Amino acid sequence: MSRDNIRNFSIIAHIDHGKSTLADRLLQLTNTVSDRQMQEQLLDSMDLERERGVTIKASAVRMTYHAKDGREYEINLIDTPGHVDFNYEVSRALQACEGAVLVVDASQGIEAQTLANLYLALEQDLEIIPVINKIDLPAARPAEIAREMEDLLGIPADQMLHISAKQGLGVPDVLEAIVQRVPPPQGDPEAPLRALVFDSHYDSYKGVVAYVRIVDGRVDKKTALRLIATNARFEPVEIGIFGPDMQPVEALEAGEVGYIATGFKTVQECRVGDTITTAINGTDEALPGYKKVKPMVFAGIYPSNNDDYGDLRDSLEKLQLNDASLVYEPETSQALNFGFRVGFLGLFHMEIIQERLEREYDLDILATAPSVEYQVELHNGEIMTLDSPAQLPDENQIREIREPWMKIQVYTPQEFIGPVMDLCIKKRGEYVTTEYLDAKRVILHYKIPLSEIIVDFFDKLKSVTRGYASMDYQFDEYRAEDLVKLDILVNGEPVDALAMIVHKNDAYHKGQRMVSKLKELIPRQLFVVPIQAASGKKIISRANVSAMRKDVLAKCYGGDITRKKKLLEKQKKGKKRMKMVGQVELPQEAFMAMLRLDED
Repeated sequence: MSRDNIRNFSIIAHIDHGKSTLADRLLQLTNTVSDRQMQEQLLDSMDLERERGVTIKASAVRMTYHAKDGREYEINLIDTPGHVDFNYEVSRALQACEGAVLVVDASQGIEAQTLANLYLALEQDLEIIPVINKIDLPAARPAEIAREMEDLLGIPADQMLHISAKQGLGVPDVLEAIVQRVPPPQGDPEAPLRALVFDSHYDSYKGVVAYVRIVDGRVDKKTALRLIATNARFEPVEIGIFGPDMQPVEALEAGEVGYIATGFKTVQECRVGDTITTAINGTDEALPGYKKVKPMVFAGIYPSNNDDYGDLRDSLEKLQLNDASLVYEPETSQALNFGFRVGFLGLFHMEIIQERLEREYDLDILATAPSVEYQVELHNGEIMTLDSPAQLPDENQIREIREPWMKIQVYTPQEFIGPVMDLCIKKRGEYVTTEYLDAKRVILHYKIPLSEIIVDFFDKLKSVTRGYASMDYQFDEYRAEDLVKLDILVNGEPVDALAMIVHKNDAYHKGQRMVSKLKELIPRQLFVVPIQAASGKKIISRANVSAMRKDVLAKCYGGDITRKKKLLEKQKKGKKRMKMVGQVELPQEAFMAMLRLDED
């Protein structure tokens, strides 16, 4: 098909604003999917995606549309994930497009993710088509939302499409707007091949399948190819398009979207954002924007039953085949035995991986509290990066500890400015500025340490604003802070999985709260179990789990007092010996307590 008749676009929206429903209607209108095959959220293939109403894995689909001008168009929809953790994948998917449909809920208006993805689209210089969805709801405010979007985008309110994706109202106008407003793809069909990898998945027969947008040149099955960033070479196993299932074709031309099955055995060799070119006479000029995705949040994942260690390793390997941003390495804990230190893009990504391990691989796992990656500068000038508090060297060797700080934007109704600011200050936040979206809604800009965001910041934000606030965050810098390691000792032994790196001002309160919680959670033994919190060499809090008493005098009724004393002395010695060799089992709730330290 001529490039003038090709349109590549993406749909961007905040979670639950109707992105997947609109995609379903477009597939039905263009007869891409028959009514028999149709199901809700067709492009969301995971059960988790359907339950949570959020796209986790991007997908693509080709539609054929007969427009009102009598011409036939090839429209490629490149679906994007809907959460801030997958920000990089969204930016790559948008780079593969020329236009974006911006979907906004008519009752809720512009929210954090809408704006974050809109800015990404504007950076890529995409044509924006604003769409106001859910106009059939009783609480819908389409005219008000249109004015809000007009102020933001500068597009006249009368050019905005009013639709109900669920009912199918106004959806044909969206297709017409895509054909009329989105420009056809640019690119030189005669130039050396350059294809952008905007996503990938693993197929057990075809290896890694790269989702590509052909920018220049053409590709067919006979051409040997290579990836510019990883320099990996391969011959295509299959080339095809998504319709929405995979359909093989002979070749892909400049401007088209499809897939190339590489035959690679790991996603690491074919990374999102890389450029594919021909192995012979190819180009060395990669497409812009490629970067290696770095995990931001780390947690230890251990099997509840140590015999499942092999199964957990196999499950993580399989998950990594479809998710190159997941990194893990084996680690050993004194309390939890063998497990893995796993790196995630954010807390939502961690939640998804945990849930998939439990559901898809039927594993009973225990996850430690999430931590972030710290930079430690030693007195000898060496700089270490560590993601587990247990790896922290002796405090005498440390010159300074730096932690990651984030720029956050909180979108909230004006009445909640006070509670939100109060929450940010409690989390060591630094105020930057306030921006007014309209008379009722504001954006608060703050800088906050990532370690304060990852545990319960979002939940508390929703609580103090009755669910109305939303947030977005980006990495800012590593900053030196007065940080110390907080150790928890149970029966005189430090428990590495409970260690934390905290700000010096918070160490005493967090240590005290942790000791109080553990006192409630650790079961009583036949000997006294001391629980201590230590910062450096100094014990800052202590509590005892009292011993269960065995009544050794029960059989002594009457008789000489010396006999009773002898029995009590013998019991005392036995308890002393038991305390020296006794093991204290920590329940799973002890590790979960770390996540709920700030609740009281």
